[in-house]
Amino acid sequence: MQNVDGNHRPSDDSRSLSQGLNPTVSRHWRDVFWLLIFMVHLTVVGLALGVLGLNRFKTKDRLNIDRYTMGFLENKDGLTEDYWRFYAVAGGVGTVLGWIWLLLLGSRATQIMKFSVHILTTYLAVISVLCFWCKQFFWGVAFAIGASLQFLYVISVIDRLPFTMLVLQRAVKMVWNIPEVLQVACIFMLFMLLWLALWSFGSAGVVALSIGDSGRWWLLVVLSVSLFWTGAVLCNVVHVIVSGMVFLVLFHGGQEATSMPPKPLMNSLRYAFTTSFGSICYGSLFTAAIRTLRWEIRGLRSKIGKNECLLCCVDFLFHLVEFLVRWFNKYAYVQIAVYGKNFNRSAKDAWELFQSTGVEALIAYDCSGAVLLMATLLGGLIAGTCAGVWAWIKHSDRVMMVGSTAMLMGMILVGLATVVVESAVTSIYICYAEDPSLINRWDSAFFTLISEKLHQRLQHRSARAREVLSHNIDYQIQEAGTI
Repeated sequence: MQNVDGNHRPSDDSRSLSQGLNPTVSRHWRDVFWLLIFMVHLTVVGLALGVLGLNRFKTKDRLNIDRYTMGFLENKDGLTEDYWRFYAVAGGVGTVLGWIWLLLLGSRATQIMKFSVHILTTYLAVISVLCFWCKQFFWGVAFAIGASLQFLYVISVIDRLPFTMLVLQRAVKMVWNIPEVLQVACIFMLFMLLWLALWSFGSAGVVALSIGDSGRWWLLVVLSVSLFWTGAVLCNVVHVIVSGMVFLVLFHGGQEATSMPPKPLMNSLRYAFTTSFGSICYGSLFTAAIRTLRWEIRGLRSKIGKNECLLCCVDFLFHLVEFLVRWFNKYAYVQIAVYGKNFNRSAKDAWELFQSTGVEALIAYDCSGAVLLMATLLGGLIAGTCAGVWAWIKHSDRVMMVGSTAMLMGMILVGLATVVVESAVTSIYICYAEDPSLINRWDSAFFTLISEKLHQRLQHRSARAREVLSHNIDYQIQEAGTI
């Protein structure tokens, strides 16, 4: 383990790593309540999707649902298959983009990530203009705000991108040498496509439903939240599987090491779908939203300057989000994969490990998660655009309903590909905090670079703390003199 002064010392936790990674050690079921909630949710939503889709499949109002809305809401003609084909396009485009990402991971991953960072702002601005042209003013404003926030965020972290790309390159190198995890991502995309076939069937039935625009939007929002949670759960299952594999490779010094446990991939898969599945369901509800909010606040905080009032407000939000991050962070999934802890315990232990070793300063500087999110967003926008353009040609009044929900489908499919790299990044940081010699053995040049950057960030934090302390002392002296 590493102290904040940059020196290394043995970790108490590292001595128990072999026990946590041992497949013969029995694990207890964690967060079972959230496992049951997720399964009940999946059953209820699945039945609702089937009913909504069948109601207008080939026959209008097959299940006589319109009788409950007749007389006080609009009743238009429309069939499920009229809109289902648009979602099929989104699913196909999202799958192709995800597979292209995985195929080019070893040779063009860095170029793809750089392209995503620089093109996303332009793409959002173009979609905003198209929305205004189509007289969709709400969506035009929403995409314009998104383009502005994306531009401001990239400007605020532009100096961090070289280090971020270095970390991502090493993560890509790691997963490319473990082809099993790439196969897992492809298989999970196929599983996700099966659920998306049912989800899009029900959503197409909602778009064709005769309950008015407001009723359709509310139903689509509910279904989108359900899809987001389901997609996040599958992505985080992949996260846990890949994290377990990467950690094993780093800990044992390679896949061919004699100390490697038998069938490591199957053991990671078994834990992810049994004892740890409840923890994955629980964390998937909150982690993504809190992490995105933290990135935006950090970027804004670094560019405020000396505006005391605004800085005070942002600092309040910053400390609130930092408190939430202590209990909900993506590094918990590595602890879940290795030790089988519940989610909150895993998140807390991971964050305390980073803070006690000073590695938290390095994580705060790294933007790899944001860069991968940009690639995911760009993939979702492309899928949503393809479906939206066709919907505008055929049914221009439903273009935003189809386009926005199709974008979410594309994001989830591409996210199943990008999460492989993100899992490797989180495992590398956990290993570096637990036992830096693991990283040194794997890649000594990367170990030297990351250690130098950590030393720089700790010096920067110390200098900033001294500056704040000096400013506060001067202010108190001035106040005392005035009194």
